[in-house]
Amino acid sequence: MNEQTELLKTLRKRFEDNKHRHRDITWETVEERLKANPEKLASLARMEATGGEPDVVGLDAKTGALFFCDCAPESPAGRRSLCYDDAALHARKENKPKGSAIALALAMGAELLTESQYRALQELEPFDRKTSSWVATPEHIRKLGGALFCDRRYDSVFLYHNGAESYYAARGFRVMLTV
Repeated sequence: MNEQTELLKTLRKRFEDNKHRHRDITWETVEERLKANPEKLASLARMEATGGEPDVVGLDAKTGALFFCDCAPESPAGRRSLCYDDAALHARKENKPKGSAIALALAMGAELLTESQYRALQELEPFDRKTSSWVATPEHIRKLGGALFCDRRYDSVFLYHNGAESYYAARGFRVMLTV
């Protein structure tokens, strides 16, 4: 099998095993949309390769667009130990991480979750009970050197702040991809 066929097989199994994430959406709808947008399949392949376990989490009733999000139980393992953005990465004088969350998300063709998207994801099932995930940070906070991240503890979702240049082994990021 080629990589595209294998990816579709993986996505279909995940889709069928997690119907609570996408009630009223059929696999046929998903497959048709993906085959019509091969560049989005490439993005999903990158999400999968970094441990994101992407799955459908919604549908835009007006446009028919599908929303894929990282549904790995913890922040994707292949996307941890990153500072928030390239400005923060370049500002570090020593002990630089391997990259930034924003740059890697852009390279995948996706966007970091916003706080509201992160909270909506948490309504589907609990995520990030041991890790945390950078979320899109408003410009006024970023201009002051900060960045935001979220996690789930005590059966609640929390929003925190940190210096954008910080990075931790247990902090990664989740993305949203519109197909």
